[in-house]
Amino acid sequence: MADVAHTTAGTEVPAEHQEATAFGLNAGAWVALAMLVVFAILIWKKVPGAIAKSLDDKIAGIRAQLDEAKALRAEAEALKQEYQKKSKAADKEAKAMIERAQHEAEAIVAKANSDAQAMIERRARMAEDKIAAEERTAINELRASAAAAATAAAERLIAERHDRTADARLVDQAIADLGQGS
Repeated sequence: MADVAHTTAGTEVPAEHQEATAFGLNAGAWVALAMLVVFAILIWKKVPGAIAKSLDDKIAGIRAQLDEAKALRAEAEALKQEYQKKSKAADKEAKAMIERAQHEAEAIVAKANSDAQAMIERRARMAEDKIAAEERTAINELRASAAAAATAAAERLIAERHDRTADARLVDQAIADLGQGS
């Protein structure tokens, strides 16, 4: 029983299962000591401060990005509102332009109708004047042809009823009438 070790709980453990120790420290103590040394070196080299500064810098960068995003969002909202106002103004202007165009079209149609009516009246007057002129021309031609026919008939009648002696008598009488009148 010489190869038996005692544990802190008072139980006996065989020697081949005993924990190895160095300088009186077991493996767990060495791990704890190594961790303390690592933490001491980290603190001595100011690593936590550097980590904190790095984190603070990242936080500041993220805040700056958030602020920039807020500013961009506000700017986008302002642009959206401006474009909505412009869109509404453009819609109103388009409606006004359409209304003006409709009024102008109605005025053009009314003017075209009145011009067409005036042109129809002018053409009707011109046609009536032309018809009246043609009637006058026809009447004048009829009168002229009637006068020519009457002259021809009178000439023929005179030629048939008067001979040279009757003509000489008429000429003498006309001369006598002229002499008495002076």
